[in-house]
Amino acid sequence: MRSEIIRGAAYQAQLKDFVGAVYGLRPRSLQPAKRGYYAETWKLEADEGRYFLKLDFLPHHQERFRNSLAVMEALRSQGIDFIGRVIPTRLGALSARFGSAVLGVMDWIDGENVETDATKSKEYALLCRVYTLPQPACAMELLSFSDEMAERFYRLWEALKAAPSQGSNAVVLGMLDSRREQLARYARRLAKTAARCGEDTGDFYITHGDAGGNFFVGGGRNYILDWDEVMYAPLERDAWVMGCHAWARKLFDDTLRANHIAYRLRMERLAFFCYHMFFLYLGEFLLDQPSYDMSGRIDAYFRDGWIERRLCFADQWETAWL
Repeated sequence: MRSEIIRGAAYQAQLKDFVGAVYGLRPRSLQPAKRGYYAETWKLEADEGRYFLKLDFLPHHQERFRNSLAVMEALRSQGIDFIGRVIPTRLGALSARFGSAVLGVMDWIDGENVETDATKSKEYALLCRVYTLPQPACAMELLSFSDEMAERFYRLWEALKAAPSQGSNAVVLGMLDSRREQLARYARRLAKTAARCGEDTGDFYITHGDAGGNFFVGGGRNYILDWDEVMYAPLERDAWVMGCHAWARKLFDDTLRANHIAYRLRMERLAFFCYHMFFLYLGEFLLDQPSYDMSGRIDAYFRDGWIERRLCFADQWETAWL
């Protein structure tokens, strides 16, 4: 959302001066770069090269962003060369404070997000290079099988009810209220699948969380960018979004086997992530609602069908299990 803010010349000059002073670069030009959801992003041209600037203004997300930069550094030190290189400050820090934002600077990677069904084999192959690595010593979030995302969503819904009920707030409340029973059903199913998955919490790996949405091709190379949500979690966290397709599940398992990773996707974990991510995304929209009009995005989320197909897949497994 921050990448949609229009910044004036004075702000851009201040940001360039800051990067010059703190990072020791000699900036020449700055252009908006619409990459990612959480942050304000820029392409910086400097005498030393081209760089990607990411400013995270969300207080609830900043620690995760800082930690992700350390994880990226650890991955690169172990030979993972398809992610951005983090540029340290003059003092060796991996991030800096710019006003209320946390700033990260990385090498600019030319390319376009070209995710299709045909790119999944390349995406999964890159991810397997990460899966073979041990958990890094730096701080990284550990997934817990729980219904926390549903509980967060309901807390945010209650907070929105307490806010002034006018304009887009009223529209969002109307959409949620019309789906009250559906939301409650998914919350119950999330709790049940979390309990089932919690019976076995082994086989966790370093996961990206949205590799397909950040699969870039440029200069004859493939990249997976934006590791802000890196987490130690089961592999279904990376597989769930395509897990409703039998061909994609087979491809994921075959790629694991080809890379000597002794794991096969588990249906209960795929179902868990379908429900978990449904509430995670919905909660993110409500977190932004006090600052932005999210009614259009929430309406599209419910209507465009992609999340509904994943939920239907999860429902089929969860109903059979029950």
